[in-house]
Amino acid sequence: MPAGGKGSRPSSTPQRVPNRLIHEKSPYLLQHAYNPVDWYPWGQEAFDKARKENKPIFLSVGYSTCHWCHMMEEESFQNEEIGRLLSEDFVSVKVDREERPDVDKVYMTFVQATSSGGGWPMNVWLTPNLQPFVGGTYFPPEDGLTRVGFRTVLLRIREQWKQNKNALLENSQRVTTALLARSEISVGDRQLPPSAATMNSRCFQQLDEGYDEEYGGFAEAPKFPTPVILSFLFSYWLSHRLTQDGSRAQQMALHTLKMMANGGIRDHVGQGFHRYSTDRQWHVPHFEKMLYDQAQLAVAYSQAFQISGDEFYSDVAKDILQYVTRSLSHRSGGFYSAEDADSPPERGTRPKEGAYYVWTANEVQQLLPEPVLGATEPLTSGQLFMKHYGLTEAGNISSGQDPKGELQGQNVLTVRYSLELTAARFGLDVEGVRTLLNTGLEKLFQARKHRPKPHLDSKMLAAWNGLMVSGYAVTGAVLGQDRLINYATNGAKFLKRHMFDVASGRLMRTCYTGSGGTVEHSNPPCWGFLEDYAFVVRGLLDLYEASQESAWLEWALRLQDTQDRLFWDSQGGGYFCSEAELGAGLPLRLKDDQDGAEPSANSVSAHNLLRLHGFTGHKDWMDKCVCLLTAFSERMRRVPVALPEMVRALSAQQQTLKQIVICGDRQAKDTKALVQCVHSVYIPNKVLILADGDPSSFLSRQLPFLSTLRRLEDQATAYVCENQACSMPITDPCELRKLLHP
Repeated sequence: MPAGGKGSRPSSTPQRVPNRLIHEKSPYLLQHAYNPVDWYPWGQEAFDKARKENKPIFLSVGYSTCHWCHMMEEESFQNEEIGRLLSEDFVSVKVDREERPDVDKVYMTFVQATSSGGGWPMNVWLTPNLQPFVGGTYFPPEDGLTRVGFRTVLLRIREQWKQNKNALLENSQRVTTALLARSEISVGDRQLPPSAATMNSRCFQQLDEGYDEEYGGFAEAPKFPTPVILSFLFSYWLSHRLTQDGSRAQQMALHTLKMMANGGIRDHVGQGFHRYSTDRQWHVPHFEKMLYDQAQLAVAYSQAFQISGDEFYSDVAKDILQYVTRSLSHRSGGFYSAEDADSPPERGTRPKEGAYYVWTANEVQQLLPEPVLGATEPLTSGQLFMKHYGLTEAGNISSGQDPKGELQGQNVLTVRYSLELTAARFGLDVEGVRTLLNTGLEKLFQARKHRPKPHLDSKMLAAWNGLMVSGYAVTGAVLGQDRLINYATNGAKFLKRHMFDVASGRLMRTCYTGSGGTVEHSNPPCWGFLEDYAFVVRGLLDLYEASQESAWLEWALRLQDTQDRLFWDSQGGGYFCSEAELGAGLPLRLKDDQDGAEPSANSVSAHNLLRLHGFTGHKDWMDKCVCLLTAFSERMRRVPVALPEMVRALSAQQQTLKQIVICGDRQAKDTKALVQCVHSVYIPNKVLILADGDPSSFLSRQLPFLSTLRRLEDQATAYVCENQACSMPITDPCELRKLLHP
């Protein structure tokens, strides 16, 4: 079932009385507030009702920019008869998967184990004790040729619950027990993690076998960006750069990034990347835009620039952040979750897939009618634009990619030719063509402002905000742009001000945009999950290295301590996804074991622990990292390509971490020159430390050896330290670069 992401549709029945979801903050739950269904949010009230009335629970999970969630809301949950069945015979519970990833993961594990796949909406029937017994994804309202309708499913389950309840309960218990055994991740009797060299090689070979030579990427279709894979390939290249496989890894990653940036998965008019491509060519996307993609891709394109020196990649990174700054940023510094795929083509019309993003040939020609002077044939700006971006009169979207016929005659912009080829085709100079195309894009951008905008999910999640802090911090550091680092700083300030409880030291999972741009919280607050801590700690470590403000490093250490207290499995090793108390009643307490569209929080935590050990010398964090990697040994051995970010952490743990120490004043020019030199080189397995000479500073207290490092002739001085041994002092950025990049 497609895991879609299309937008909210205006309720066709505003006269209906709202249900109790009207009191929720989640945009997704609010989209169901006028259903004729007696919905409950996830919580004790619903569970008590199910137990008291001995009814099964119907659990429906989705998110606010999910297409098939909206289809089901429109077709089934707005249906009076279905609403009556759900209200009378079940206790119906609605969950936003982005608010409660623990609930989503537990029941998705069940759905994937008992059906042909997973996706959203996820619909699961539970016993009053929250054990699943039937599950699926999207159901059409009525029976069709190939699928059973939702109404029929409800009637059958109602009947089975009345007639064969004990058999259902026994089967549910059996399935839950099997899932518990299957999902266990533990150190067991293993002493150490597997060999990094072996896991690296196997992961690379598996990626190489699935690589698309022509278009890049690692699948036929649909194709997802999957930045964790690109990050692994860059790390693999660095440690194998003198070998054929190393060169191959670099080429695979750079080619994939270039093809994505030229394809329709990138919004050439308004910047940013859509969620995935429906075809092998990266041409027709699923048009939803997710914050976590923008965050990770900004880092991937910045790293591609570090490695290649090609400004094509740095321009894409800057474009991504321009989009986030303009469209996904709260005025207080936080970042929104997503923009929808669907929007009305015109005000008052029904939303359609991609309506905000696609163009007819006629629209483009009317917007760009000016003749192009100096061309070898009669030519308008519109014709030049259409040639370069692959637009046609009939539209460039095939009927196979448009099953509903919503995109007939429409075009998705994709770069079909290099600037040089387009210029040569019409006898023009390259810079002139560049100017004409950029002018055309700006005119389309201004015209697009008059279209109805897609729905914005203005919910703010700590985890994705942490990723975005990394996106701004890393890109700002690599490109030497303080303005971008300032956005990262504002994001971190937002997290500390609005998503951190000082009294308990805990992160909150969510906050919401209130009226007038205020920030609101649910009551009681939704506390953070493992991924919130892991991604925020990573963001703070990246921000410290970009800004050299030690307050962010100090907060990262405190959050890591809280993460260890709340989520660490002291018996089996590794981190659980949720707090024991928060997940009370759920049949499983899981450890996420897949690096997908987002990295696994355990993979990110392994990296964080290594870096924190490098910043502090605290052996406990290195021991935890080794224990975590050991616990995931079996998963890595079985399918290393499912955990590329963890394989990368395994490699880093078994290599020597570089401590690059800059002795100098943070604001001094010579200090900044050395810091910028470090950021210009791709060195994933390092920590960058500023030693300002103050023996009472936070880092000096953590790492006593810093007090032995001196500035040379009162100049900012760099030392590269490994295994508690440091290089000779270096004051020249060029010499430092040679040492870091031999």
